[in-house]
Amino acid sequence: MPSEWILYHNNRCSKSRAALALLETRGIEAEIVHYLTAPPDLATLKDMFRKLGLSDVRGMMRVKDSLYQELGLDTPDLSNDDLLAAIAEHPALLERPILVGRERAAIGRPLENIEALLA
Repeated sequence: MPSEWILYHNNRCSKSRAALALLETRGIEAEIVHYLTAPPDLATLKDMFRKLGLSDVRGMMRVKDSLYQELGLDTPDLSNDDLLAAIAEHPALLERPILVGRERAAIGRPLENIEALLA
């Protein structure tokens, strides 16, 4: 049976390591996806976006990252589908960490968002 939780994780990120430690401390088993080496496909990203309950995909993107600027993704006329396609092609654009459950998800910035999801 697959885990109830999936953590999209980057071990080089302190927030991501803190989220993983939180899960371990609480004894919560999660599937750990190192999204930079095993990027989520477009369908998975769309599902994640829905579970996050966001209206703009930029809410799950690293908009301050130089790659975001280099790709011209700050153009207001880009649709959510355009932005999801950009994340699928460039997984480094995905905000981290993200914990996904069966019907909800949370971005771990701040870590309290993940704590609230687990409550």
